[in-house]
Amino acid sequence: MNRQSLIIDCDPGVDDAVALMLAFGAGEFELLAITAVGGNVPVGKTARNARMLRQIAGREDVPVFMGADRPLRREPAGAGEFHGAEGLGDLTPFEPDAPCADGHAVDAIIDLVMTRPARSVALAVMGPMTNLALALRKAPGLAERLGPVAVMGGARSEGGNITASAEFNIWADPDAAAEVLASGCDAVLFGLDATHQVRATEQRIAALETIGTAKAETAASMMRFSQRIEREIVGWDAPPVHDPCPVAWLLKPELFELARCHIRVETESDLTRGHTAVEFREAVAGTLPHRWATSTDADGVFALIAAATGAAGTI
Repeated sequence: MNRQSLIIDCDPGVDDAVALMLAFGAGEFELLAITAVGGNVPVGKTARNARMLRQIAGREDVPVFMGADRPLRREPAGAGEFHGAEGLGDLTPFEPDAPCADGHAVDAIIDLVMTRPARSVALAVMGPMTNLALALRKAPGLAERLGPVAVMGGARSEGGNITASAEFNIWADPDAAAEVLASGCDAVLFGLDATHQVRATEQRIAALETIGTAKAETAASMMRFSQRIEREIVGWDAPPVHDPCPVAWLLKPELFELARCHIRVETESDLTRGHTAVEFREAVAGTLPHRWATSTDADGVFALIAAATGAAGTI
């Protein structure tokens, strides 16, 4: 099997946790590193959470690097109301046995990509794009060396989830997102238009709970927490599970429909900060360097989660 080399940049986060359990259990990946960034909760907690999840999954072979603690030019803003004060819902925090790896996440991304064949290392970004923007500033040649950069972020027809027009990951550091999208890297965005199709229904959560492995129980507990919180705050019975989407696409691209586009990010307006302007018309945009997920096979995504966390078949 030719395995896809992968770095995951994340801010765990309940849906990040589900995505990590998917990646930890998928034999198709050579998982090079987890790089943590401040986002849903501060970076000290996201790095600890990544190490907690790594230990639960029995994947201490994967190094975790701590990264940026704040956006490029904004004050940090969290989303603890949707993820819990510690970031992982109802999971009781603990100090993992293994520490973070030496060095900064930005340097780890550069070293891991630049020392391997061009375009061979994929990057899944499931939080603010601060680490990647800083890496591109430090090593501009990184953009042409990276494989696909699969990003959970953005909103178009679905509207926003932090403001009327912005999705949280982009809103949290719009300047980083704008720099990444202007860098020339092969960016594929999985925004709310696609991720809102991936819903943790009662049947899907219950099926995960029957698997009985630590990975499956952890993923299910994250969805249970989201189910309760989304009912209280938004009124939805089946919460969207955003962050597994870029990982699922790297595993099975046919689960998603993508459209070529040009994406720009609003950085100056307080009202529309973090809005992703997604233009599909080449005559208007000039070039279409990005890809935007328009639809998702949710059953297929949950089947991947089930398989990776310890069960065969679909849920």
